[in-house]
Amino acid sequence: MSQIDAEQLAFAGMAPRRRRQRASAERVPAAELPIAQVVLDVQATHLGTTFDYLVEERYAHSAQPGVMVRVRFAGRRVNGIIWARVERSQAPYSSLRFLERVVTPHVLVDDALRDDIGAIADIYGGTRANIVRLALPARVARVDQEPIWRPDGSGPEHRPLRAADYPRLTQAVREVERSYGQSKLLLDGVEGSGFGAFVLDMLPGQAQWAADLAALTLDAMTHGKSAVLVLPGMRETRMVGRALQRLGLKAFPAEHAVHGSVHGDYLVLGAALAPEQRYRAFCAAASGGVTCVIGPRAAMYAPVRGPALFAIVEDVAYQQADGMMPYANARGVLRLRAHAHHGVAVVMSNARSAVSEAEVSMHGTGETIVVSGPSTAIHPLPAVVADRSPWIRWLNREELVRLADPTVGARVPHFAVHVLKEALERGPVLLSIPQSGVTQSLSCAHCHRQARCLKCTGPLLQVSGPAPRCGWCGAAAGDWRCPHCGNRRLRMVRVGAAGTAQELSRLFRNVPMIISAPEQPKGVIDAIPRRPMIVIATPGAEPLVTPADSHGYEAVAILDAWTSLYARGVDARIDVLNAWMRAVSLCRPRAEGGQALLIGESDPVLGQSLVLWDSARLAAYELEERRQTALPPVLPCACIWGRRDAVQALLRTLGVVGGGDHATIHVDGQDIPAVLGPVPIAQPPTMDARELDETRDRVKAIVRVPVSYRARFALDLRDAVAKHVATRTPGELRFQLDPKDLL
Repeated sequence: MSQIDAEQLAFAGMAPRRRRQRASAERVPAAELPIAQVVLDVQATHLGTTFDYLVEERYAHSAQPGVMVRVRFAGRRVNGIIWARVERSQAPYSSLRFLERVVTPHVLVDDALRDDIGAIADIYGGTRANIVRLALPARVARVDQEPIWRPDGSGPEHRPLRAADYPRLTQAVREVERSYGQSKLLLDGVEGSGFGAFVLDMLPGQAQWAADLAALTLDAMTHGKSAVLVLPGMRETRMVGRALQRLGLKAFPAEHAVHGSVHGDYLVLGAALAPEQRYRAFCAAASGGVTCVIGPRAAMYAPVRGPALFAIVEDVAYQQADGMMPYANARGVLRLRAHAHHGVAVVMSNARSAVSEAEVSMHGTGETIVVSGPSTAIHPLPAVVADRSPWIRWLNREELVRLADPTVGARVPHFAVHVLKEALERGPVLLSIPQSGVTQSLSCAHCHRQARCLKCTGPLLQVSGPAPRCGWCGAAAGDWRCPHCGNRRLRMVRVGAAGTAQELSRLFRNVPMIISAPEQPKGVIDAIPRRPMIVIATPGAEPLVTPADSHGYEAVAILDAWTSLYARGVDARIDVLNAWMRAVSLCRPRAEGGQALLIGESDPVLGQSLVLWDSARLAAYELEERRQTALPPVLPCACIWGRRDAVQALLRTLGVVGGGDHATIHVDGQDIPAVLGPVPIAQPPTMDARELDETRDRVKAIVRVPVSYRARFALDLRDAVAKHVATRTPGELRFQLDPKDLL
């Protein structure tokens, strides 16, 4: 009896297409190391391990550790990186799938970078997939066909740099040696072998820091080291690139396809590049053809081999932390990699951070972790600072009274107007203003100092309710009393800089005026010509004066210094000093008539640090305050946020509340609570001005732990969040270790 197939009736031309049955070829596993352990591009925390796949014999040679492959996972195709090849799998053989195909014909993540990624993931509580997503740019298939790698899959032979080929290097290194105290230790660390860590306070000057960093970089490269330089943004990246070119290095042309071989001594790696350029630059670094990588935050994961110089500029910048899980900090990542590569870590900044000051004072004391430890301070010599800095004057009320200025209390007093008008006869003048956005802070109604929590010194915020609350620990301040004057009344201070150009136009008539700020129509202006004009700029948007040898502005004035009294955040004062020093460093030296004015009241130690060009003074003051209040970097901490019940459950799991093993920490002979908060998080509005149900009850908590528990704490956080996700427990739950701010 014949079998009759049933067929679904359909209109002509609309019948479903039938899939052809392909004869499945038998797949044969590789004879050697048939199992590939793959890190998949899956970001869920509980899926952060490697997954085993079979390797076909035809891929036995191409499926090497570090290449990108395509596999089947959970019913869909995903990319992954082979982490290792092994002989056996812990999973049943019948459950293993074969690799779909090998995507890249070369190794993208070599052994050294895989080790670094694993260490970074563990110390910040993330997964290797989290770091791979940030380290590897999007693949562009046609770049893989370019001869960046040799046909056998290995990289090009890199030509070691010889100092004799760079005649300007000797003079640049001597300039560094003459300008800084302890410079011999710095140069020995850069040129020698073994791990070293240094904190370098920048010299004033329009691009002096870039010249010094370029000299250290080329010096390291001529001694056989690679280099990874992390800058705050693309403007600073271009400045360092120009400084390297002045020393004789050539840039890798990422905008052009590679023909024949890789050319260039350094390359730029950053998210601002076009996808093809970024992937080509990454491949050039991964191949070993270019051993110096510069760029913003993304460059911290640049592939390098062997000993290397890992340098970061302005570690206090908020941009230096990843915006995605595990929110790794660039400073910590570079120090970790420098330690793993037996290289040297250099932190350069205008204003020394509290973390740098803690590392400088850490020699021979306490326990350390791989992202922090003892560092050597390299400070400019006083005579060199005096020679290269402008004449800095602090025009507070006391100084203006001494000068008999009749306009005491004005935003721009008469004395400042006189100085600026004289400077405008010779060239451009810079006026640095606070950020244009308006913020609100509470202050004492009598002495006008910022109102801070009497429990943890956090800033007080005006929230719904009869009394203000602390922004860090959430404690109510109903019985608040100013510790400076004893007053009990508070007032609201609104900080802003709108309308500055209109005010100044009445003081300086018929003078060209430009504004450089991210929110302005023309945005950030990179450079201006050397001619009389007034430049109004927000911090980080100050244009350079061209040509490069012009030495900068004739005068720099910092307006509204009083706003520094109400800045919020743990690093508020250091951030303010960093912005001030960055602006003043663009002024001509005092020998050439350069003058810098700080106008308004401010914290005494903040103003003195600027006038004396000694940021270590403020950093030591900050560190001592944080020792008294047990705040980072004295103690490691983590910020945990999400839905209230999820956060509270995680705190109980970690044992940091309710009498758990880590509920208190011992500081200065007394036990204090490990947790600050939880405090509520403002509900974000949607397009229809309503609030999302998922964010209706979100809170944030700060957890402090002993230094000895820091490494284990990261893994405990990761395991707890992984369990939360794997069990599909409702509610958002996230964390960040070593956050910049506690608000």
